[in-house]
Amino acid sequence: MKATQLLHNLGQSLWLDNITRDLLDHGTLQHYIRDLSVTGLTSNPTIFDHAFKGGSAYDAAIRAELAKGKTGEALFFDLALDDLRRAADLLRAEHDRTNGVDGWVSLEVSPLLAYDTASTIAAAKDLSARAARPNLFIKIPGTKEGLPAIEEAIFAGVPVNVTLLFSAEHYIAAADAYMRGIERRMAAGLNPQVGSVASIFISRWDVAVAGKVPDPLANRLGIAIANRAYKAYCDLLGSARWQRAYNAGARPQRLLWASTGTKDPKAPDTLYLKALAAPFTVNTIPEKTLIAFADHGDVGSIMAADGGDGEAVLAQFVEAGIDVDALAAQLQDEGAKSFVKSWQELMDVIAKKSVALKQAS
Repeated sequence: MKATQLLHNLGQSLWLDNITRDLLDHGTLQHYIRDLSVTGLTSNPTIFDHAFKGGSAYDAAIRAELAKGKTGEALFFDLALDDLRRAADLLRAEHDRTNGVDGWVSLEVSPLLAYDTASTIAAAKDLSARAARPNLFIKIPGTKEGLPAIEEAIFAGVPVNVTLLFSAEHYIAAADAYMRGIERRMAAGLNPQVGSVASIFISRWDVAVAGKVPDPLANRLGIAIANRAYKAYCDLLGSARWQRAYNAGARPQRLLWASTGTKDPKAPDTLYLKALAAPFTVNTIPEKTLIAFADHGDVGSIMAADGGDGEAVLAQFVEAGIDVDALAAQLQDEGAKSFVKSWQELMDVIAKKSVALKQAS
């Protein structure tokens, strides 16, 4: 039995961190769903940037959008929504079978809105309505400015994938925003069942401290942070506040491990999949890592609900001079700026391709 199936049987959802029109047109996504236990997927500007630059799969669609007068962001969201609707339809059976727990796809609001609460709320509502699929998350960053937008989106019934979380503290703040939205729905007599996941980025921690800590600590910070966050997650799931919401019909916001592709060539290519095996969580996996795990991965011990050795490992990083709290803030800020940079590069690619296609017509 493939390691991907073993992880799925353990109770962890495996979501592909990729989407392209080629994946859809050539049956590759269907293959991953059928044979590699993939039950969802996520997208981001960098993924679409690479897809647009990688060939001619989108050329006809771009020409059609240009003919309708669409450019820039408007053109992009039309194309992205087309892809994600198709992916959502492929995953709809999983979504229905699990009563909405699994089978999700994700689309990000413009990263240019990361520090604009009102515009983020408006964009989230608009994209969700245009998608017209019950299994599509809108990705909203868990920044200080994003937290009110998360609450408002949940209150409005918009499923949310909270992104750009880097620590247990970031996660707890995002979970609180989610729960405030749910509690407001309960108070208003609305159905409190609104899907959400909270995405904690893992590998960027290890990249940030590479070469700055003793060799025995290499590639251990991200996993230690995950252990701390997992304890916070388990504590919240068992709290009286969350259980009251469950009793009213709400679904728990699931914890999601993001950025789980190994960046260090000296480390195992399945490092984070093995270390982050935990029931009732999600792992979003780059395509290359998914294939590697299916080929030669193995499932490690289940993560400990009490955080395991996470705090002891984090103490070693503190002794090595790493200010974990400051680094979490830095990583979130850098992540937001990186998303903006990727978005601007995507808009540039679309503009250049649009000009080339017009000239070739």
